[in-house]
This record gives sequence, C-alpha cells and structure tokens, in this order.
Amino acid sequence: MYMNKKTKKITLSALFVALTVVSLYFASILPTGQAGLVAAASLFVAAAVIESGIGSGLSVFVVSALIGMLILPNRAAPLLFIAFFGYYPIVKSLVERMSGTAFQWILKLAVFNAALTGIWLLMRELVTGIVGDMIPVLLIYVGGNVIFVLFDYGFSKLIWFYINRISRAPFSK
Repeated sequence: MYMNKKTKKITLSALFVALTVVSLYFASILPTGQAGLVAAASLFVAAAVIESGIGSGLSVFVVSALIGMLILPNRAAPLLFIAFFGYYPIVKSLVERMSGTAFQWILKLAVFNAALTGIWLLMRELVTGIVGDMIPVLLIYVGGNVIFVLFDYGFSKLIWFYINRISRAPFSK
C-alpha cells in the first residue's frame, strides 16, 4: 500500500523530529561533544528540507526546538540548536539557490556572525567569568568563522551523501 504525498510528508517530518530530539538528548547528557551532536541534529532538518521542502524543514526545526526545551534535562543543547544549528540548514538551502558563490558566502557568514554576536551578548557575563580577558573577542570571531567555514564545507558533503546515497532509497521517494 502506498502513502499519499501529504501522509508521507507528515510521517517523514515526525521521524526527523524524533531523530533530532534524540540527538539533542545525547548532546544534553554527554559531557563532551555537545556542539558536534547539536550540529549532527541539524542534519535531520536538512533531510526534511531535501525530502519535503522548506516548510517541512521549518516545522522540524520549530517542533524539535519546542520539544527539546520542554523535555530535555539540560537546556544548553536545545538553546544552541535554536541559536544557530537548527535553522541553518534552511538558510543554507535558500542562500545556495542564489547565484554567485562569493555572495552566498557573504550571506552565510553574515548569518553566522549575527548568531555569534547574539550568543556572545547573551552569554557575555558567563563567558567573561570563565575565560576572563585571556581570549580577545576578535580571536573568538576569527576562530568561530574558520570553524564555521569548515562546518559548512563538511555539512555540504554530508548533504551530498544524503542526496546521493540515502534519499534514493525506495522508502524515501
């Protein structure tokens, strides 16, 4: 028996929400690798965008963020997901549809730096108390941008892998 398109879209979105929340759960309970697991959770938002479009990706992001904030024992992982990693696959999809690689990078870096600034402003007191004046803000931005470019490159490779190896599975088409 075949599912109609709407049922398939809802089912896939629910599956991606569940996988995202599981990833965020592990990110919230494990002492190390939190940012990596939150970044991995963003792959499920990207998969929703690939399989069903921007609307599904947005719903997976919003529902996962809400569930994460409501049920997870540690709010740091869902907050990091909300602050950047959760919506970035949607932004990436929209930006990479535009022409001009340089323009795409300017937009992606602008989004990242806006998110980093927001996180910095919200966390300044906590970070300043821990790090003090040892690491200048400029170094945080330079290092953050280098890490972001590496993340975006790796994320693109994982999306390529998903599209070419997983999405072609009989259950996803």
